[in-house]
Amino acid sequence: MTLINRLTGVEPPSTEPRLAVDRVACDGRGLCSVVLADYVRLDEWGYPIVDDDQVPADAGATAIRLCPARALRWR
Repeated sequence: MTLINRLTGVEPPSTEPRLAVDRVACDGRGLCSVVLADYVRLDEWGYPIVDDDQVPADAGATAIRLCPARALRWR
């Protein structure tokens, strides 16, 4: 991937990518729980709870790209 994708958090790091949620930026739309149904669930207000932050790189990158609030990142 390109440097831009790496800097914006779309491309996973080379060692054990882990998904992180910026809880301040998140507006609770829940799209991440649809894309990452086995790894993310929603609380009673619709905000994500990441049960397992080691998600597959391709699914994680898709969720990061589709997040309308840009609240998902690799860490």
